[in-house]
Amino acid sequence: MKLKTTLLAAAFSLASLGAIAAEKDIVDTAVGAGQFKTLAAALEAAGLVATLKGEGPFTVFAPTDEAFAKLPAGTVETLLKPENKDQLTAILTYHVVPGKVMAADVVGIDEAKTVNGKMIDIQVQGSSVKVNEATVTATDIVASNGVIHVINAVILPPEG
Repeated sequence: MKLKTTLLAAAFSLASLGAIAAEKDIVDTAVGAGQFKTLAAALEAAGLVATLKGEGPFTVFAPTDEAFAKLPAGTVETLLKPENKDQLTAILTYHVVPGKVMAADVVGIDEAKTVNGKMIDIQVQGSSVKVNEATVTATDIVASNGVIHVINAVILPPEG
């Protein structure tokens, strides 16, 4: 009986956390997580904060600070400059898919059209999911206006 009570309490706690997260929009949820400081700065520089605080729903494949750190030295600093806003916007919108795509919905999907207008490849192999060359490391972080899936690399849109 004690185990059942403990499991029930744990489930209630997780449900409460999910409800709390769902009260925040995608931007506030990401900022609150603490591992998306570079992404938040990039969204600010590109002028996309208001959009991702909007009604949505959006699915965001969010690269962590560690993922941005894997880019060649100076890349992030260069992209954050005002004169590179269009390029930064193209990269960031390549990480966003219109609609709310939960992890369970990914099975059977092999590509998705991004807000950028270009397609991303989705590969499911067992319990591993890849978006282009990035591996999804956490899924279904629910926000009030969509969902976040954490990825371990910045994905770059194809040229042209």
